[in-house]
Amino acid sequence: MDDDAIDAKAGLPEPVRDHLGQQLRSMLTVGQEKPRFLGDDPAPDETFAPQLQRLETRLKTHEEGTGAVEHALDRILDAFGVTPEDDKPAA
Repeated sequence: MDDDAIDAKAGLPEPVRDHLGQQLRSMLTVGQEKPRFLGDDPAPDETFAPQLQRLETRLKTHEEGTGAVEHALDRILDAFGVTPEDDKPAA
């Protein structure tokens, strides 16, 4: 069988496809905030705001905690007079 003949019979007429496409596009963009800059994702839905806030807090806490531990370890090494180059594993 000819695939083009099957597609022509099964497809919708072009005006119907255009009309349905316009309806679909209008339904998908209703209520979505436009991005501030071209290429940006649209603003997240407000229903996810609490989860996003918790995630941002966790990330900030992790970054600050990692920095604090690094600073504390550097101070301990300085107190013992050890430099990071001197602490190579023993063979």
